[in-house]
Amino acid sequence: MMNREKTAMTKHFAALGASIALALLSGTALGATIHVASGSTGGDLDAWRETIALYEKQSGNKVELVPAPQNSTEQLALYQQMLAAGAADIDVFQIDIIWPGMLANHMVDLKDKFSQADLDKFFKPILAANTVNGKLVAIPYFTDAGLLYYRKDLLDKYHKPVPGTWQEMAATAKEIQDGERAAGNKDMWGFVWQGRASESLTCSALELIDSAGGGNIVDRSGKITINNPAAAKAVDLAASWINTISPPGTPTYGEEEARGVWQAGNAVFMRNWPYAFALGNGEDSPIKGKYDVRSVPPMEGQGGKESGTLGGWNLAVSKYSKNQDAAIDLVKFVTSVEMEKWLAMKYSKLPTVEALYKDADIAKAQPFIPRLEATFRSAVARPSGVTAEKYNQVSTEFFNAVHSVLVGDEKGEEALAGLDKTLTRLSRGGRW
Repeated sequence: MMNREKTAMTKHFAALGASIALALLSGTALGATIHVASGSTGGDLDAWRETIALYEKQSGNKVELVPAPQNSTEQLALYQQMLAAGAADIDVFQIDIIWPGMLANHMVDLKDKFSQADLDKFFKPILAANTVNGKLVAIPYFTDAGLLYYRKDLLDKYHKPVPGTWQEMAATAKEIQDGERAAGNKDMWGFVWQGRASESLTCSALELIDSAGGGNIVDRSGKITINNPAAAKAVDLAASWINTISPPGTPTYGEEEARGVWQAGNAVFMRNWPYAFALGNGEDSPIKGKYDVRSVPPMEGQGGKESGTLGGWNLAVSKYSKNQDAAIDLVKFVTSVEMEKWLAMKYSKLPTVEALYKDADIAKAQPFIPRLEATFRSAVARPSGVTAEKYNQVSTEFFNAVHSVLVGDEKGEEALAGLDKTLTRLSRGGRW
């Protein structure tokens, strides 16, 4: 970016920060100290620190950030332990889109804490995902969908189009990987993704299965549907990539491990979330300006479709908090239109405010964001709603079954047949 463009962007962010403070000034300086539990992936903590500085300046309150583990499975276990004990240590929890059903009993109902006009600005499906038995457990913070990242410069160098299917991706990945290694980059891989036995693998495997026409783990009616030929074939395909176009360490990779290889310039393609887009374009990034994204492609010849696992994070207020009013004030600030716009522009966090996908400033700062509205509208949702409090067990059984295929212990058909039996027992014959 030219110096004058950088200066203009800096001035824009400064002006935007001032407008946030003016627009949201509530005049309620309570002097409270609010403790926030946040994820620590990518730029999450940096985004929170800047947000907190703006909030403290305009509110008179103090905010202390409590970083949680990067691994979302570990985060959930920690939060459940704290909440089960009725601990008042955390006032605001940043929670995954799949957690409201598991945490609802411990959170404040926010439905009457926000005006209807405030709630109407959010995408309705995201609000619905945060609502449990009529209780609004959390307020949308930013949304997500799995994406396929690709190196534009390498595709151009080898005269390859953006792949339209997974099979095309794999063939292109192998050709460019081999070509780059022959040219001297022995660390080049074709495709990096999340294969660790964790929620990360649930996401990457589910969207692959969905893109192959294999459906979901459990459908909306509660029927277990994962044991089918298309799903087994998709899992076997993923296993075949390891040590051919994907690193042998893929079964240990989460989001950050994959991003580390990608951002070092050592991968042609990557499956990851939108947060990685802004980070890859950082000043010291060797791939700055050299890549783009598309939705997860369909599987060739299997009745598949474009996909992407629906993700996203939300802000919930603990019912054990001794500073509930101040905590709610912070949530209102962070999820305001002004703040969501700022977070989108600077940290490439996908807004949950529908109108921001038409915002010209966002389109200029992060051109890929407006293109993603359709992507996450059609994304595949994990079955957390229908399986409710049992979702964590369902996901654990699923990612462990897939992981057994990735490390070569089982084939897809065998692993998914066993998973079907386990989930049937867990659901008491399909009655969740």
